[in-house]
Parts: sequence; C-alpha cells; structure tokens
Amino acid sequence: MIDMEKLKFDEKGLIPAIVVDGKSGQVLTLAYMNKESLEISIKEERTCFWSRSRQELWRKGETSGAVQHIIDITADCDYDALVVRVNKEGPACHTGAESCFHHPLFESEENTAFTLQGLMDMLQGRKESPKEGSYTSYLFEKGIDKILKKVGEESTEVIIAGKAEDKKETIYEIADLAYHVMVLMLQLGISLEEVRDELASRHVIDKKVKQEKMT
Repeated sequence: MIDMEKLKFDEKGLIPAIVVDGKSGQVLTLAYMNKESLEISIKEERTCFWSRSRQELWRKGETSGAVQHIIDITADCDYDALVVRVNKEGPACHTGAESCFHHPLFESEENTAFTLQGLMDMLQGRKESPKEGSYTSYLFEKGIDKILKKVGEESTEVIIAGKAEDKKETIYEIADLAYHVMVLMLQLGISLEEVRDELASRHVIDKKVKQEKMT
C-alpha cells in the first residue's frame, strides 16, 4: 500500500476519482476528493467526495440512499488520479441512471466489445421476440426439457474433451455449455448478478475456511 502523502492533489487540493462498479466493471462516475474526503472514504469504507459546486463534503447516498461501499482504491502511475471500485446500493447518477456516463457519442461498427451481459440481453431478445431460423428461439419454444437435455449433452462433451486433454476442443465445448446454461438461466429467470453473488458468497466462505486452517 502506498503512502497517501505520495498523492498529488491539484492547486485546489483536489484529485479526480473514477468510480467503477466492482461487479460489472462499468464506470459509474467521475468525482473529486480532497485529503479530508479521501480519509473519510477510507475510514468509513464508503465514498465521500468534495462537491465543487457546493464547496462542501458530500457522502454519496447521504440523501438518496445510493451508498457506494468501497472495495479498494488505486492511484495511477503519476499519483494524480484515483480509481475507486465499489459495491453500490443504487444508481450512481442523480438522474436515476446506473452510470453518469449514458450519452453515447460514437460507436464503431468494426470494433465491438463482447460482454456476457450483452449476450444475455441478445438471448433475452430471442426469447421475448422469437426469430425464424434462430436456434435460441427454437430452444425457448421447445421449453425446459429440451434445454436441460442440451445442457446434459454439452456437459458430456466437456468431459470427453477434458479427458482427452484437448485444450482447444475443451474451450470450444465449454463455450457451448456456457451458452446453453445461459439459455437455462433465462428460462428460469436467473440473472448473471445472482450467480455472481452466489460465487462471491462462496469466496468469502473459502477465505474464512482458509483462515481457520491457518490458526
């Protein structure tokens, strides 16, 4: 951990803080901290900023309830900017949007970013608005038994490829399995966040188990 004295605050005593959702990786907001608000943020483990418009300390969620619980804070290479990862209890933006950054300016048609949530949204679209010739729409049309059958088949394919120690084939089959599991999730109304939260809860338990073994 670095010494806070290394941080370079500007002539107004401020340092920019980029707040990022610890679960999704989405940039939530850009705010500013002074030394006092940073110390409060670390002590209370929730974001506290300096409001440049009101010229006062501002604890995020103090009035809205949208508290941001800090996971960690990292300085950049020049020590003049911070990234603050948080678990949030509500929207980051005063407009009610999840992120303050929600006005698209440019989007490349060639350079696209793949995300699991993006894939889930596409599969949900196939479920809600079936498309002729779509395999995904076909699975939803056939229902739970067909989906479960495919999950079972793909699980077997993963086992066969893994047993053969064929890395390329195993990756391919895992991708197939992941796709069918996501279809199953949507069929049962399960979100990526719910699975992520379950994994996170097991991570905490695992840490506690390890600590008990060490003592």
